Amino acid sequence: MSGMMVGLLSVLIILVLIYAGMYVPVALGLVSFISVWLLRDSFEAPVYLVTLAASNGLEDYIFGVIPLFVLMGLLVSRCELGRDVYEVANYALRRVRGGLGVATVVANAIFAAITGVSIASAAVFTQVAVPEMMRFGYSPRFAVGVVAGSSVLGMLIPPSVMLIIYAIVAEQSVADMFTAGIIPGLLLATAYIGAIVVMAIWFPNYTGGQGKEALENIEQQAKLTTMEMLQKMFPLIVMIVLVLGGIYGGIFTPTEAGAVGALAALITALLKRKLDASGFWAILVETGHIVASILMLIVAATMYSRMLAMTGLPSELGEWMGQADVGLYGIMAMYVCILIVLGTILDTTSIILIMVPLFLPVIAPFDVNLVWFGIITIVAAEIGLLTPPLGISCYVIKSTLDDERISLFDVFAGAFPFAVIMLLVLIAIIIFPALSIAFI
Repeated sequence: MSGMMVGLLSVLIILVLIYAGMYVPVALGLVSFISVWLLRDSFEAPVYLVTLAASNGLEDYIFGVIPLFVLMGLLVSRCELGRDVYEVANYALRRVRGGLGVATVVANAIFAAITGVSIASAAVFTQVAVPEMMRFGYSPRFAVGVVAGSSVLGMLIPPSVMLIIYAIVAEQSVADMFTAGIIPGLLLATAYIGAIVVMAIWFPNYTGGQGKEALENIEQQAKLTTMEMLQKMFPLIVMIVLVLGGIYGGIFTPTEAGAVGALAALITALLKRKLDASGFWAILVETGHIVASILMLIVAATMYSRMLAMTGLPSELGEWMGQADVGLYGIMAMYVCILIVLGTILDTTSIILIMVPLFLPVIAPFDVNLVWFGIITIVAAEIGLLTPPLGISCYVIKSTLDDERISLFDVFAGAFPFAVIMLLVLIAIIIFPALSIAFI
């Protein structure tokens, strides 16, 4: 069997195993192990590959940023800062058409600037925003759709775990990836806000929550003084300044910024009396579980990328696309379509680790900016968080909400308009690369 055939079969078998329910790192690692065994006709070769991927793949100092940002995100969630931000945004935007929806997007964008995890945003704002929006007359489908759509901002607005993982895989600067995520993240949030206002004006029956009584209820129940708003926002502002200001100001490396942010979140949780010994231990354990799963993925993906290099599949694929003469935008169109399809069955981390090593050699002849390519990769893969059958954010919202009035179909239907908006923003980023790399 030729190397090309082994490479093609390995990609196909990996997708089949994952779709059948096998844990992604196991599927990647197992297929890579067997493929190298077939290619080298030696059992020692894949064993050496495993040890090499586990040691060289994780020895870089930059990997310390992953557990630190995960820990910071979990501590911020425990502090209930998401609820505080939502209350402030809710009151500040109370007179805007679709104000609670807009407030949810704004609060999610601010929350994303410190947590960097979409799943955490989805879980927090499902508990905070959905009941409030329904209480003030917004339709259930619209309420869950807003939360689902805005939850993906956590993967794009820095600091983001996905930006870090892509930077590691593509060997790019984490600080550059963070900088590149700012404009696309704000653009996506702005597009969401505009769409919500338009829906509230032109389709009030779909959004709900537009009556005079609803506005009066918000005025009465959500009234905040300027001092109260500052008190609620101060801890989050401090953490954003410490983390992002430290990175962009050249004071901290991303890893050091993660440590500073985690310490600030811990101090905030203690001052707000939201954390005891047992709670802190539970957060540490959860951090360990999340980080272990990410690092297992990275080890397995390292095996996979080296196996692909041995088969020659990436170079063959690049030559084939070069002969097809589809040009850079033709390749990007195919790449985005593949990512969106994979996004319906795989999580974003898996997509990055599977597809980026395969396509980096393909786009190499075009001298593409890999930071721009990374933003495109993440946005395209994130669309899958809102689409069936996997749609992780939608499943998290449904399981967290536990409301019989809202079906899983309602969550996906509510999220659909926001998935379309993401696709339009993605097209804009592809056509205008300066949207992501202007400040690098």
